Amino acid sequence: MSQTLAPAVAADGTVLPRSRRLLRAVAVVACLPYLALKAAWVAGSHVGIPANSPLLDHGTAMVVANVLTVLMDGAVIVLALLLTRPWGRGVPAWLLAVPMWAATGLLAPIMAGYPLQLLVRALGGSAAGTSGGADEPFLHPWVFVVVYTGFIVQGLALGALFVLYARDRWGRLWRGRTGDLPSGTTGTAQRAAAAAAAVLALFPLALRVFWACGGTAGLSAGTVANRSSDFHVLESLYALSLLAAVTGGLLLAFRRAPALPVRVPLLLAGIGSGAVACWGGWMTAVALMPSGDPADRPTALMLLTYAGQMIVGLLVAAVGARFLAARSARAVKHPAT
Repeated sequence: MSQTLAPAVAADGTVLPRSRRLLRAVAVVACLPYLALKAAWVAGSHVGIPANSPLLDHGTAMVVANVLTVLMDGAVIVLALLLTRPWGRGVPAWLLAVPMWAATGLLAPIMAGYPLQLLVRALGGSAAGTSGGADEPFLHPWVFVVVYTGFIVQGLALGALFVLYARDRWGRLWRGRTGDLPSGTTGTAQRAAAAAAAVLALFPLALRVFWACGGTAGLSAGTVANRSSDFHVLESLYALSLLAAVTGGLLLAFRRAPALPVRVPLLLAGIGSGAVACWGGWMTAVALMPSGDPADRPTALMLLTYAGQMIVGLLVAAVGARFLAARSARAVKHPAT
């Protein structure tokens, strides 16, 4: 007896378009090199790690970090399936939004930063800060090519899948212009949170801009010694992420640009808050790991910058979440509007 394979089905019960199946496959395949590399390191392999790399000085801590990052990248596969399988439609909004917000926040600076770093290097910049310097190499250069290329492909495929899924399920929430929004969409608490985020962002923003422009005050000795064009590119991106987050939050809360499409401040707030909060959290976690060289330990000012980023990102994310919840509730009460 022959058996016919069932066609792929989308979240709304229709046959899943070939384009979405292709995007899902691309997202999953793009995860495999990173997962294979991390699994090899957890198993004790030193592939891609130079003999004198500082990574080899922290055995247990690095195993824990590698296991954590394997789980994080594995979550991309879960999200790709969730966005394209029938059961994904029934997942509560927050259970999808939170990991997608985190994934977007972690991947966006890499997707923008790595090509910019390559461009700056091609124009004469150096990669010493990324690799750890010639005297203390961090990883072999090919590892960065494989890993960051995979991250960029993951971000593009997963982002496209989420946009298509969100358009089908929640497209009504970002239609129209900011000035057309009903008065109940934002409240005093949201405006207070957006204003607080804008004030708190001044501290990490000032330091990020200062460091991007070549300043060294507040940086650890190890960071100063290993700075390069890569470092300055990333600092500039962190500053831009803070500006995007605060701008999006203020536009959503105060509606000072009535002609602006709603999706613009939502994108600014969503991507910006995810980038500053998640990378602030990740750098804080890395800072808490034991370091053999005191020169490599983050200073108090660096830790305060990371913490400030996290708080700003979470405040702006709360503004965006409350905005979407209010619009969703209104859409349920007034489906025709």
